[in-house]
Amino acid sequence: MDADTGNKYTTQGRFGRDAPTDTTGDGVDLEFDVTIEIPKGQRNKYEMDHHTGRIRLDRMLFTSTHYPSDYGFIEGTLGRDGDPLDALVLLEEPTFPGCLVRCRTIGMFQMSDEKGPDDKVLCVPVADVRQEHLRDIRHLPEFDRLEIQHFFEVYKDLEPGKSVEGASWVGRADAEREILASIRREEEAVAAARGDHDGSVPDTSALGVPGHSAPEVRSA
Repeated sequence: MDADTGNKYTTQGRFGRDAPTDTTGDGVDLEFDVTIEIPKGQRNKYEMDHHTGRIRLDRMLFTSTHYPSDYGFIEGTLGRDGDPLDALVLLEEPTFPGCLVRCRTIGMFQMSDEKGPDDKVLCVPVADVRQEHLRDIRHLPEFDRLEIQHFFEVYKDLEPGKSVEGASWVGRADAEREILASIRREEEAVAAARGDHDGSVPDTSALGVPGHSAPEVRSA
């Protein structure tokens, strides 16, 4: 429990790492862990195998496009598509599959694919002082936004049975609300899997995975 706000709680991610939340989403910076699956510049589409905890090569992009930023998922979340919430991390140098990056969000790219909603949270590393000025999507240069948008609009074009529809940007506040909603979905899914239907936050310490990091909520 946060001594100042009285509303901070956590839930463990799929590998035992904490995902932070704040029940209001107002006047705070959410900080959270993003697991990188695909480094910037790649055509290989790597995915985390949540059963083994290892990185699997899912497929190669059919088009000649490359990922415009590091790409992965936010720990301890469940997106509207039934998978962990996707995240793009803006970095000067690419990392590597499996790298854990402490991030904050500046906005979100809302899109749908052939399976339904497929939101992408746009993030910057907390530790990168060079990007401290990026506080909301409007602070990102327009061309950078267009480059990311163009990639997701065309990267599935040559794949049979795959499509992208309805793409738009929203700001930090909307992104933080979706992160909080995704954390609640994950909590509910964990509770349901354990047979806990009373609506309480599950005791994820029973998962027995050590070494998780502490969450943080900073004043904006």
